[in-house]
Amino acid sequence: MIAMVAGVLLGLWVHYNGSPAQVAAFSDVINVLTDIFLRLIKMIIAPLVFSTLVVGIAKLGDIKAVGRIGGKTLIWFMGATLLSLSLGLIVMSNLSLGNELNLPMPPAGASTGLESTISFKTFITHIFPKSIFEALANNEILQIVVFAVFFGIATASIGEKGKIVIKALDAVSLIILRVTGYVMYFAPVAALAAIASIMAIKGPELLYTYGKFILAFYLSILGLWLLLMVIASFFIGKRVIELALTIKDMVLLAFSTASSEAAFPRLIVELENFGCPPKIVSFVLPLGYSFNLDGSMLYMTFASLFIAQAYNVQLTLGQEISMLLVLMLTSKGIAGVPRAALVVIAGTLSLYNIPQQGLLLLLGIDQILDMARSATNVLGNSIASVVVSKWEGELEGSPVNIK
Repeated sequence: MIAMVAGVLLGLWVHYNGSPAQVAAFSDVINVLTDIFLRLIKMIIAPLVFSTLVVGIAKLGDIKAVGRIGGKTLIWFMGATLLSLSLGLIVMSNLSLGNELNLPMPPAGASTGLESTISFKTFITHIFPKSIFEALANNEILQIVVFAVFFGIATASIGEKGKIVIKALDAVSLIILRVTGYVMYFAPVAALAAIASIMAIKGPELLYTYGKFILAFYLSILGLWLLLMVIASFFIGKRVIELALTIKDMVLLAFSTASSEAAFPRLIVELENFGCPPKIVSFVLPLGYSFNLDGSMLYMTFASLFIAQAYNVQLTLGQEISMLLVLMLTSKGIAGVPRAALVVIAGTLSLYNIPQQGLLLLLGIDQILDMARSATNVLGNSIASVVVSKWEGELEGSPVNIK
């Protein structure tokens, strides 16, 4: 938190005291620190997901257990997705922020720089890997999960010989978690750099121009947090407050770096310390990073309706609901696609004759919005892991120290 505040102050000082060339140079230099941190995090993710998931599935013991936990996980994911999308639809339909802001229309021939469609082939590509080595190299979490599920089940099925592999991968996961601890010492510096860079370039003017949209989105995000925590309290009671305190640093890290991946390695440890069994955390969390992007879901309805309102495209209630369902389906399985939320929105807008150039209205503030999306994704997946653990009757009553 101190680093984030320092980043804001440093960024504003550079914004007001430097020339445009100096601001650009400052941003380029300080972004190196953020890039290094995110590269170190991405270095960890693939081996951590693979090793922990294989060990977790192998320790579940049988395919029935995998299917049971997987079914409960997907039920929660779909419910949380519908909640997020519905909240965005309700808020934007009532506020009509696109009309109130009276933003200038972008040129008719302007390009968004994003893919306009998401084909069925692309969707399948991001689910089933054609090469596990390519998936590992590109940090395609969902593809790694698919291979790890097969590998884990096969490892468990061969008995004693499989235990050798399980023991080795268990040791690998512990080593990677130790590496994670070393990398996390650099997190405050990366957070300061990320905040300072965006503030130096954009300055407070960005907040003045898009203030209503940003404020409404952030208030809706807080509302979504509250709803998710209230629903979780039906499963774990007052411990939901303890959960929030346990993962607060990971939420702040995701917020400041605008990357939920940055929080992933340490989040596994924090959830296990909270009392979730490792076998469930290592199964639910990687799936959540592909299927349970609650913050991104909320943003998709916000952005789609905002653009429609900006162009005065009138949508019926039926069209809005169908848009909600389209967003829910097309957003699954594209984790790992750069700016995935914007790609999904671009593909959805064309279905309702809404100009895709409208995305240009939001690209300038996407970094600020992405910070809230990333933090929400971390919270949502943490709650999912805890709820599934409780649903399975395996949530510890008090935190467990895992070294």
